[in-house]
Formats: sequence, C-alpha cells, structure tokens
Amino acid sequence: MTAQQEAEPVKEVPAKTASKNAVKGDGKNGERSTPAKATKAKTPKVAKAAPAEQKADAVQAKASQSEAVHVRKPALKTKLYEETLSKLQIELVKLQEWIKFKKLKVVVLFEGRDAAGKGGTIKRITESLSPRVTRVAALPAPTDREQSQWYFQRYVQHLPAGGEMVLFDRSWYNRAGVERVMGFCTEEEYREFLRTCPEFERMLVRSGIILIKYWFSVSNEEQERRFQKRIFHPEKHWKLSPMDLESRARWVEYSKAKDAMFAHTDIKQAPWYVVDGDDKKRARLNVITHLLNMIDYEDLTPEPIVLPPRQDERGYVRPPLSDQTFIPEVY
Repeated sequence: MTAQQEAEPVKEVPAKTASKNAVKGDGKNGERSTPAKATKAKTPKVAKAAPAEQKADAVQAKASQSEAVHVRKPALKTKLYEETLSKLQIELVKLQEWIKFKKLKVVVLFEGRDAAGKGGTIKRITESLSPRVTRVAALPAPTDREQSQWYFQRYVQHLPAGGEMVLFDRSWYNRAGVERVMGFCTEEEYREFLRTCPEFERMLVRSGIILIKYWFSVSNEEQERRFQKRIFHPEKHWKLSPMDLESRARWVEYSKAKDAMFAHTDIKQAPWYVVDGDDKKRARLNVITHLLNMIDYEDLTPEPIVLPPRQDERGYVRPPLSDQTFIPEVY
C-alpha cells in the first residue's frame, strides 16, 4: 500500500464525521482532535501541553472541592437548635437507662484542636444525665509518680464498669498530640505509643467496651476568632491556657502530628469520626445524633409515677427559724 493510498481515506471522510471526531477527542489526553492535515503539524505541541493542562485542571478541581467542603451553612436559629437539642437529650436519657439495664460499658473520646468545641458538646450531653451513670474524665497533667507508670495506667482506672458511660475530655492521645509537639515525651516513647495504642484499643473492644472516638476539627480563622473572644471575656479566661497559645504558634506541627496519629490509630475496631467544629450548634447536634446511632437501645421509660401522700405532721414541732443560720438575701 502506497503513501497516497494511506492518505486517501482521510481525504474522503465527510465533514460532519470529522467535526464529530474533533469534539469527541482521541480518548487519551481528552484534547480536541483536529483534521488529519493539521494534526501532524500540531501533535508535538499538544503532547507537551497536555500534562500541564491536566495538572492545572486537577488543581482547579481539587480547589473547587475544597471550597465546597468549607462552605458554611446559614446559622441555626436559636429556637430550632434548642428544640432539637431538647429532643436529643430525651433520647440520651433513654440511652442511659438502656446502658444501666444491659450493663454496657461505653467509652467516648473527645479529641481535637483547642477551642474546637469539645467541652461544649460534652456539657450538652451530660447536663440531662445522671452523674452516677455518665462520668467525665478530664485528667490534669501527670504527676511525677504517674510519669513513671505504664503510660495507659492512669487512664485505665477511669474506664467504666458495667452500666456506665465515661466521656474522656482528652485522653491517652495526649501523647500523640501535645506531648509529641511540645517535647514532653521522648521519640522512643512516642513511637512506642503508636505501636501500642491500636493493640490497647483492640483489647478494650475485645473486653466488651464500646469505644467511640471523635476528632473535632476547626479552621484556622474560626479558632482565631474564639481565642480572641476568650481574651476579651473575663469569664472565659480560664479556657485560654499557655498550651492553647502555643498551639497557635505550632499549628502546622499539630497538623502533622494529627495526620501521623490517624495513620496509625484509625483502626477498624475503633475508627476516628471527624466533627466539623466551625459551627458549634450544628456540631453538638451532629455528635449527639451520631452517638445515639452508634448504640442500639430501646425505650425503657417507666410507667407514669404517682406520688404517695405526704406523712401527717401530727406530733411534730418545728424548731424556731431563729435557731438556724440563713444566707444573706442579697437579691
């Protein structure tokens, strides 16, 4: 077959078909095809430009996706938030009764950035529950004696018995976060934690503990706004510790530590659940809803309670009020 015969089919392609092929593309680079004569002259340029154009498209798509994720929803109206929270807290009471009845052992970890909303969420969970069933473990800095113990030892003593739920306001993951970034532990202690922690948590799950882990994420801008609010509100000064200020200066280091922590401890038996903490109200409602869905429970609400009649006061003489010390009635 001669070169002239090879070129003839190209010349005989109808204009409509050629136009269709030009729009469809060659299936490799996704670029628009051109008529055969022009293709030979422009092919080298297309081959060089395609990777750069594809890379630019990928970057633009990634940026668009990132922008879509961080688009903030309109603020929840206070009335809607309070009504929804009230209903969820009633469900939490039902969950509490189920935990007592079935002798369940539940551990919920709250980790994340400073000022991400962990404390506010814990407060909304516990304010309607019995402190005898639901406890909060917020441990201070370890003592000299605790520093000489097995690392997990100080946390083990706060684990629940049957019929209890414990909420850890920060937990053993301090070693993967603040201790790692601030240099409060050695490199070997940090590496040992990453090796041991998954096995420790698998052991807890095998023992019958329901382990749920939440990571509260907050944007740089929102954290800055909340820190500024704490600075200028005297009733919030206690929330701003030197460690919080240092976390602002080491934002990237904390991000790297979190990434490494997730890579080692996001296990099938106890996965991490990330909470978008930029909107506090939505974060609280979302966490409570998720927590309720994590445990299958039934409504054990008892029958309506009937108060018994009060005992008759015959034969009882109340002592004079002047014998008692009352607090001053300032208001």
